[in-house]
Amino acid sequence: MLEIKQGSQSFYIGDEKNSEAEVHFVRVGETRIILDHTHVAEHLRGKNVGQQLVKAAVEYAKKEKLQVIPLCPFAKAEFEKNSEYQKLLG
Repeated sequence: MLEIKQGSQSFYIGDEKNSEAEVHFVRVGETRIILDHTHVAEHLRGKNVGQQLVKAAVEYAKKEKLQVIPLCPFAKAEFEKNSEYQKLLG
């Protein structure tokens, strides 16, 4: 299991400045975050790393009582597949 770390505007694996995988977010006002970019390095693809990162962002949003706007295509697809996430759509 890879360790997912939280940065100031991302959840990532590896080093924050040179991450192997990350989901980046931007805070919008007091109540929302936008998931605007997901990246997974070639050697980590096919291991559900992207899904784990989006899930970490969703858990953060739940904890902070935030709505989520999944703009990046990968995050958007994860929200469409997971009815639990749809409750957080902003």
